[in-house]
Amino acid sequence: MTLARRLVGESLGTAFLLVAVVGSGIMAERLSGGNDAIALLANSLATGGALVALIVIFAPVSGAHFNPAVTVALAARGELKWADALPYVVAQFAAAIVGVVMAHAMFGLPLLDWSQKARPGLEQMWAEFIATFGLLAIVLSCVAVRSRAIPYAVAAYITSAYWFTSSTSFANPAVTVARTFTNTFTGIGQGDVPGFLFAQGIAVAAAVPLFAWIFRERPKSSG
Repeated sequence: MTLARRLVGESLGTAFLLVAVVGSGIMAERLSGGNDAIALLANSLATGGALVALIVIFAPVSGAHFNPAVTVALAARGELKWADALPYVVAQFAAAIVGVVMAHAMFGLPLLDWSQKARPGLEQMWAEFIATFGLLAIVLSCVAVRSRAIPYAVAAYITSAYWFTSSTSFANPAVTVARTFTNTFTGIGQGDVPGFLFAQGIAVAAAVPLFAWIFRERPKSSG
């Protein structure tokens, strides 16, 4: 695949991921009658289902990262050239915002609308570290052993992490920034974004060397 084709695949996948996240959040909020648990359940299931489909479709094209944290981690591991990592990251951020616009257009909302939903506190930053570290643990482990289960493992983790993290598991810098543009169930206030991005970055810095060590190739015995 040429870089141009990979970037198109990565952009399409990231945009549709945000359509799924934000669109299902809007629909869930409208139909749940104010019950946040039901809304979160619908949002998490829709996101997980979309992730399986999108990874299966775009993994052969771009690797289906849809996430700057994953891209940087894989580049650090040698699975992606650093020269390709920067355009991947730019495409992910831009496509994520486009995905929010696409979702808003379906529901008759302003195409971009600053979020007023606060997600403050060290506990939510810690949750984002946990969410991102866990996601990278799955990705790096599956890549190391060349597992074909990665679409299902990633989707299962993200679906469950919606529920076991206090931040509802953004685990993705592009998703985090894009969700500042939706004043809906899935939004995040701009003031809380730096803390989320910091936590996600620390998770990358921790996960990459740890899983490189865990899965390092051992020399074959001569006997």
